[in-house]
Parts: sequence; structure tokens; C-alpha cells
Amino acid sequence: MTLHQATIDEARDCARLFRLGRDIEGALKMVELIDRSMPLLGEMSAVDQAKGAQVLGEILACQERQDWIGLADWLEVEFVELF
Repeated sequence: MTLHQATIDEARDCARLFRLGRDIEGALKMVELIDRSMPLLGEMSAVDQAKGAQVLGEILACQERQDWIGLADWLEVEFVELF
């Protein structure tokens, strides 16, 4: 399994936790996910890095609002598309 595929799988697992209402567990997994994905984002083109920054901003905004379903959507769709 490639690092990109592992990141995609982890994002989907994290989104599933938020959808199940397991927000604390999801938040902990999300921190690990973002930490692991940063080097991959750094290897992308400037355009993709800008999109990645926007996606991460939206994910964090959802977290601040405690919009767990919105956060799961961003992780499962937009974040996964980056990889």
C-alpha cells in the first residue's frame, strides 16, 4: 500500500468516526492524519498546495463549529481528492 493510499484510507476512517458521533476519537485521528499528510502536501504543485490549504482551512472551520458531518464530508471528498 502506498503512502497516498494509506492517507486516503485513514481520511475515510476518520470521517467515519465523525459520522458515528465519535468526535473525540475522530479529532485525535484527524491530528495524526494531518501530521502525516503535511509532507505529502509539500511535494505537490503550488496550485495543489493552495487547494490543500483551503481544504484544511474548511476542515478546521467545521471543527470549530462542531459540524461533524460537514467535517466528515470535507475529509471524505475534498481531502481525499488531493491524493
